[in-house]
Amino acid sequence: MDVYTTPGAFSWSELMTTDAKAATEFYGTLFGWTIETMPMAEGTYQVVKVGGEAVGGIMAMPANAGPMPPSWGCYVTVADVDATAKRCTELGGKVAVPPQDIPGVGRFAVILDKQGAALNIITYEPRQG
Repeated sequence: MDVYTTPGAFSWSELMTTDAKAATEFYGTLFGWTIETMPMAEGTYQVVKVGGEAVGGIMAMPANAGPMPPSWGCYVTVADVDATAKRCTELGGKVAVPPQDIPGVGRFAVILDKQGAALNIITYEPRQG
């Protein structure tokens, strides 16, 4: 199963933190992760690799995150981010971050279930390879 193309599959884990360097050192040492630095418009993104396979990332807390504490978030692959966000609201959930593009990656949104638990949804751009 390719988690990047299978709707409903958990496909990525990401840490947003106040100290990405310290978190990268901590988790890299704890789990034996290989970390690859990738430049982004707002700084750098630390891609987490296990056995050479990219499985997640670590990044500094965005300026617009407000008082959000450092936290791990999961991404679930969907066929259509916009349609899934709309369906979320129809089912009584909310959209915390509206659908938007991540250049070179895909389209994502952050949804909240009826209890307020956040989950990232994403449709990936076709992978080259």
